[in-house]
Amino acid sequence: MDVLENYTGHVDPEGPAARRTLDALTITKISVGPMDNNAYLLVCRSTNEALLIDAANDHERLSDLLGHAPDRPGLRTIVTTHQHADHWQALGPLAEANGSTTVAHELDAAVLPVQPDVLVDHGDTINVGEVPLSIIHLRGHTPGSIAVLYDDPNGHPHLFTGDSLFPGGVGKTTSADNFASLINDVEDRLFAVLPDDTWFYPGHGDDSTLGKERPALAEWRARGW
Repeated sequence: MDVLENYTGHVDPEGPAARRTLDALTITKISVGPMDNNAYLLVCRSTNEALLIDAANDHERLSDLLGHAPDRPGLRTIVTTHQHADHWQALGPLAEANGSTTVAHELDAAVLPVQPDVLVDHGDTINVGEVPLSIIHLRGHTPGSIAVLYDDPNGHPHLFTGDSLFPGGVGKTTSADNFASLINDVEDRLFAVLPDDTWFYPGHGDDSTLGKERPALAEWRARGW
């Protein structure tokens, strides 16, 4: 598996992964599957324990990302950001192969192919090795959609948004009520409390920052999608 070290937030389908190295954590992004899903491998640099956000597709490619050497990271945890099937096609095989603990929100758990070992809700904390991660419930794309936040004490926050927030708008919703719920949560639970330099990592496509997207919030609300 080729891994680029000059992280830009862009990866190509079937192309190399890209790694960002922080003081306590590495973040590696890869695109998998026919819907260009992003999966994110977080590795604690102190313990070599790993957490995967969205085992979306192609478990063999995700296994190659972990590596096969004796010193490869131990995949202790797999978080599923929401119930849509393109985000969990590799969940069963990958969790079984690595003995991973699976994590999701209760409201999306029933349709997952592997029932979560741990159910999380807004404000909960999970860990990858010695690194704490916060759970943010963003209601609207699905009932149990979650984001995962690493608030780097030596840098800016890193936010994994699933399909709830993208560059250019919030995720797809199926009703006016669901859109209102999602845009409200995105404003109240993300933009209102996190700084502009928060880098966010969506479920598809390129990354962005909250500061870059913030000026368009009123436009997103007005257009209704």
